[in-house]
Amino acid sequence: MSRITRRPSFLTVPAFAKINLGIEVLGSRQDGYHELRTLFQTISLHDDIELRRRRAPGVVLRCEHPLIPRDETNLAVRAARDLMRHAGLPGGVEIRLTKRIPVAGGLGGGSSDAAAVLMALDRLFELDLGPARLHAFARRLGADVPFFLLGGTALGLGRGDEVYPLEKQLRAEVVVIDMGRPVSTAAVFRRLGAQLTLKENGYTIFRFVSSDWGDRASFRILTNELERSALEEAPDLADTVRRVRRILVGEGALFAGMSGSGSSCFGLFIERAAARRAVKATRAAGFAAHRGRTVTLGGFRRTWSLRFGR
Repeated sequence: MSRITRRPSFLTVPAFAKINLGIEVLGSRQDGYHELRTLFQTISLHDDIELRRRRAPGVVLRCEHPLIPRDETNLAVRAARDLMRHAGLPGGVEIRLTKRIPVAGGLGGGSSDAAAVLMALDRLFELDLGPARLHAFARRLGADVPFFLLGGTALGLGRGDEVYPLEKQLRAEVVVIDMGRPVSTAAVFRRLGAQLTLKENGYTIFRFVSSDWGDRASFRILTNELERSALEEAPDLADTVRRVRRILVGEGALFAGMSGSGSSCFGLFIERAAARRAVKATRAAGFAAHRGRTVTLGGFRRTWSLRFGR
């Protein structure tokens, strides 16, 4: 588990990736977004973020990844700017981002980076806001950002920004497959179409939450209703996703699917040996695979040295 290292003038923190165990799209909202139900889960794959105080005003982002913007289109930059402006903080801040989470892969990397910046600035400048009061900033940045103030296994409602931690937390090995093919979340949602109307019969996530979570039958009811639109947006991935899913299931995955709006896929494993075999098999097939584990709510809190609700 990555740990936060505190220094007088800078702070280094992890920004964990997430997977979506299931997504239900209930309809279109008047605000232009979609009404969702989803199950979020943080995993050990993470970016590293170092924040350093600067005497000069402004926010500077440094990152070697070629697909990462350095201006205010980057959520981490906007998070720092908004919070520093709100708090009237003197000077500026430099953000050094080490990117490991696939970009535009449905794993929430940009949202997690933004949430980590909010919490790190709260600590670095001793604002004592905590996740509860940072929530308003997070919601303005994006629908997934509030979840990353919480972590663990959680139910997401509304746009996905109404987040509720579950008493039962998922503990499993995770294999993530990076397809190397960014997919635009906005484009995927546009493909859902304006014809969507609110529906009342999306109960699979609620059924799963009340189940035992102990066998494949429990996970089999979960679906990602964004996957079809994602593969219509990126039709070149359709056969690849099916191939990856077959490999993961064949190696004993309890559940395998696409995360978020894609394109990254993942498999959940109870046994570490099975997860290792899945990594070996997917890499042999030519895919980039990462093996990790779920990060529970308690593990997330311990990493940040925060008590929930502070």
